Amino acid sequence: MNPDAASVELDRLAQIAEDVIRRCRAKGASEADVAASVDSGLSVGVRLGEVETVERTRDRGVSLTVYFGKRKGSASTADLDPASIEQTIEHACAIARYTEEDPANGLADADLMAKDIPDLDLWHPWNITPEEAIRLGLEIEDAGRAFDPRIDNSDGASVQVGAAMTAYANSLGFVGTERGTHHSLSVALIAEDEGGMQRDYWYDSVRAAGDFASAESIGRKAAQRTVARLGARRLSTRDCPVLFVPEVARGLIGHFLSAASGGSLYRRTSFLVDHVGKQVFPEWMRIVERPRIPCGHGSTAFDAEGVATRDSDLITDGVLARYILGSYSARKLGLRSTGNAGGIHNVVVEPGGDDFAALLRRMHTGLVVTELMGQGVSLITGDYSRGATGFWVENGQIVHPVEEITIASNLREMYANLVAVGRDVDPRSHILTGSILLERMTVAGE
Repeated sequence: MNPDAASVELDRLAQIAEDVIRRCRAKGASEADVAASVDSGLSVGVRLGEVETVERTRDRGVSLTVYFGKRKGSASTADLDPASIEQTIEHACAIARYTEEDPANGLADADLMAKDIPDLDLWHPWNITPEEAIRLGLEIEDAGRAFDPRIDNSDGASVQVGAAMTAYANSLGFVGTERGTHHSLSVALIAEDEGGMQRDYWYDSVRAAGDFASAESIGRKAAQRTVARLGARRLSTRDCPVLFVPEVARGLIGHFLSAASGGSLYRRTSFLVDHVGKQVFPEWMRIVERPRIPCGHGSTAFDAEGVATRDSDLITDGVLARYILGSYSARKLGLRSTGNAGGIHNVVVEPGGDDFAALLRRMHTGLVVTELMGQGVSLITGDYSRGATGFWVENGQIVHPVEEITIASNLREMYANLVAVGRDVDPRSHILTGSILLERMTVAGE
């Protein structure tokens, strides 16, 4: 979509959103908010040199919430047809009239609305044709398959192109529009030797297609990772240091973010209830939310309620500085919104000075985790137990791959006994962290 057409579409979505607000108020709603959106994309998949899928998508819709006093009703429609929107308004109002009152219901506080909406450089449409995307997917897969004769199969390569435009408005008079693009390239390969088969993958994810790593490098990286897993063994059960590579370390930080989020807290289903101002990580640890990083994966000028975003510490000197709240969860806790309705934005885990090789030397002997399986994490107790694969390290050097093991501990202990964060930060996510070295976990194997 060219820039002029995108601007026209955003203006149209804003007009739809404002019109829906007026119509909700006319039907008796004391407050209302609405989001109108259009998403478009292209998805191409290839496998073993053949085209498997080519799919274009264009989704649009309106979602709205109305309040009759402290009674709330929500409804949505998957198109922008005026008749559908009118029916959606009717449904939301009908729901609100018959629901129970909740004192925490309502729009965010008016003084928190975003006053300025800067250009965060999020809009980079990729005008690639299906034919070009197919050629790119084949190039990625071919580079991986040619890397080593032991790579004899593939789960395929994919090219994903995406663009989204949204207008949000509420009855406080706030109207904001945002647009953004997300594109990705990926490939998964299978290698086999006398010891059996192994599978691994690699990918890149960017806002602007010009920032992609080369197709060849993505394919070769996937191949290197796949071949490196050949000959994997199990370990005997032991306690040892564990090093999470960046793409896995993101999940470890994600568990903290979930535990510090409003929904878990007001329901008292988090091990971080009543922990603001308390030590959670070592004193050297700092985690910051930076929602307005140019071209960032989680960048936004306002949250899902129109509240302005701003840079803010989550962890300062290892201490939990604040919770992650939208207006509803904030009121349930007797607090104010932190601009996180709809979720967290860019999270930066302050890196240390060690690269990955230095972290291996620092660990000396232990386990590198490169992939996790299962959902064995309790935010209520902090108990952590997941299947894992990776590499065994001795004297600071990787000696062999490992598989079919389980790693276990408790998140409280894991966070408190965190040893180091590497400077090998993975930029492919809204959670920006390097590798994370933990002092000790239980590794269950043979």
